[in-house]
Amino acid sequence: MGKDVIVACDFPNKEQTLAFLEQFTGRKPFVKIGMELFYAEGPDVVREIKARGHKIFLDLKLHDIPNTVKSAMRVLTDLGVDIINVHAAGTKAMMAAALEGLTREDGSRPLLIAVTQLTSTDQKAMEEDLWIEKPLPDVVMHYAQCTKEAGLDGVVCSPLEAKAVHGACGEGFLTVTPGVRFAESAAGDQKRIMTPAQARIEGCDYIVVGRPITRAEDPVAAYERCCREYIGE
Repeated sequence: MGKDVIVACDFPNKEQTLAFLEQFTGRKPFVKIGMELFYAEGPDVVREIKARGHKIFLDLKLHDIPNTVKSAMRVLTDLGVDIINVHAAGTKAMMAAALEGLTREDGSRPLLIAVTQLTSTDQKAMEEDLWIEKPLPDVVMHYAQCTKEAGLDGVVCSPLEAKAVHGACGEGFLTVTPGVRFAESAAGDQKRIMTPAQARIEGCDYIVVGRPITRAEDPVAAYERCCREYIGE
């Protein structure tokens, strides 16, 4: 897999999700299925969207004791998604257990990445709410390095940190970056953001874009614009 735009399908049910995807007659966008849709519809919606030809990033951010995460991954790996994630804050032991549970008997598995710090988190929130006093970029880098040491394929980070992550962990270590907005779009609850063009310059491997596409007056045109700015298509 190369650079791509992942569309965050944060809809409350299958009907709205499929109606949105059916607008894309010429191509099959890479989609993110997160907690809202997965908890509402269960694994069957993942299977249906996959059967329609879409690549899927299953964004459930698992974070629990290593054995529980390992067991959950054994179930999720059978859904045939392309990327799945955990929280790096769960420790290297938890991430290694996730990798073990995700790997099938034939050695195949989806890509496994870890969330460093959410793009809605800033330095103030990290210090006051999480009691983490280190500078936010340093925390992201430490979590990324722990993720690599655990054997995972990459991290979820903000586009502001992608270049530094590649510098520390290698160009082959994936950076999946939410917090991408068009220049004129509202930031919403995101704090660490960039435009698609800026994300391309910073070397992000995948960008995750939700509301600027899903809530656009013309979602297909917004998606195509995002691809042009980010990939050059």
